[in-house]
Amino acid sequence: MWNSGVSRRVLRAAAFSRLLLLSLICLCRLLLHPYDTSAALNPPCLRVGGGENSPGRPEPWWPWLGAAIERSVVWDAVYFVRIAECGYEYEQSYAFFPALPVGISLLSRSAFAPLVPVIGYRAVLALSGYVLSNVMFLFAAVYFYKLSVLILKDATVAFHASILFCFNPASVFYSSIYSESLYALFSMGGLYHLFSGSNIIAMLLLSLSGSARSNGVLNAGYFCFQAMHQAYDAISRKLCFALAVKDVIAGVMQSIFVFGPFVAFQAYGYINICMGSTSDELRPWCKARVPQFSWNKYFQVKQLPNFVLAFPIISLAVCSVIDYVRLRPEVVFSLGFLASSEEKRIAALLYQSTKGKPDIVHTLDKNVSSKDTKGSLMCRQRKHEKKQRSVSSYDEVADQVVLSHAKEGYSSILVLPFIYHLAFMTMTAFFVMHVQVATRFLSASPPIYWFTAYLLDRLLFDRSTSPISAEVFTALLRIDSDAHTT
Repeated sequence: MWNSGVSRRVLRAAAFSRLLLLSLICLCRLLLHPYDTSAALNPPCLRVGGGENSPGRPEPWWPWLGAAIERSVVWDAVYFVRIAECGYEYEQSYAFFPALPVGISLLSRSAFAPLVPVIGYRAVLALSGYVLSNVMFLFAAVYFYKLSVLILKDATVAFHASILFCFNPASVFYSSIYSESLYALFSMGGLYHLFSGSNIIAMLLLSLSGSARSNGVLNAGYFCFQAMHQAYDAISRKLCFALAVKDVIAGVMQSIFVFGPFVAFQAYGYINICMGSTSDELRPWCKARVPQFSWNKYFQVKQLPNFVLAFPIISLAVCSVIDYVRLRPEVVFSLGFLASSEEKRIAALLYQSTKGKPDIVHTLDKNVSSKDTKGSLMCRQRKHEKKQRSVSSYDEVADQVVLSHAKEGYSSILVLPFIYHLAFMTMTAFFVMHVQVATRFLSASPPIYWFTAYLLDRLLFDRSTSPISAEVFTALLRIDSDAHTT
């Protein structure tokens, strides 16, 4: 389905973007004084025998190098490194999910363990965090390209979208000790396997996304969307009511599995903080039943700079959603039920039940390239059309082929669940969260890059909005010409 050569190009672009960004970070650290000074704060761990300051740990051989690495640990990275070193000690540390600290701890105790006597334990933890985030980003970029090819059926736009992802506005967080890279890898990888038909692998990866960031639980919506349409397909085609029930149960179980790590971590925090304490010692939220939001207090004049900071990504996300709604209003407002039967056959993995799927070569087949699949599918349709009526001219043939495949690319029904996901995330970022974090919160949403890639292709490269390549279209006309001459 995807071209391995292009995947390597995406990998090289991702590696170049990380090297460029890390170089800029080092340059800024040399020229500018850091605004955040929390890097120097490193009190001993509360538990006995934990951390760098534990008794019996020798001084590092190169303390100057370790100190330089530790000075780069600022903002949220302080919490991630602290959790990896000492565990969850304070209430505020539970805002940071365990996937990244666990990865840092494992890497520092295995591959980077020999460096502890050289630069110190905390510096090794920080180095492990940097390596983990940057390497995971490389895999996330490749998965993003593969997913884009699966959904858009356009390798060129998929490549351009992948380059945009490599240089996205929140790129600095993907090279720092933040959880963005892990979340992107688990989300992109899980969605790729979901749309490839590997539901078990998808379920595992998407559940891990919930252990990296709290919004990972929203990925359960893809399984719910799939189960809803598969159950509807089983009932509407009168295959079997029991099959519809089976599809619903499977979707519910998959969604519960995705929620599992998130719920387990919340229970872990509740037990550690709220259990075993008297009523007077309990934190107020331990006794609360309904969460209290104060989002209306955030819309104040003094917060205007934060809204300006978030305006580019928010506006781009809104435009991505609006453009898809403009292209497919009947599909969006019907939750995809009004999509044509032809589109649902092409997207059978998402929209049709597991039993009784049509025996056609659809575009999600991993063993067939997207271009070959388009040509094969078009040829089948052309042969069927010639049985119904004769075609008078090549122009008429071209119009019929273009119209029959007009709903591909960004207007494909495969993009629909991504649009719902992005719309919910955008509203959450604007109305519920601190809006200044919207840039990195939305940075792993594929429709933003797909929409931008199509927009840039139309503006800069004057590419046709039709997803049909010139080579395939020419081949179709040649086949039709041969048929007419015979």
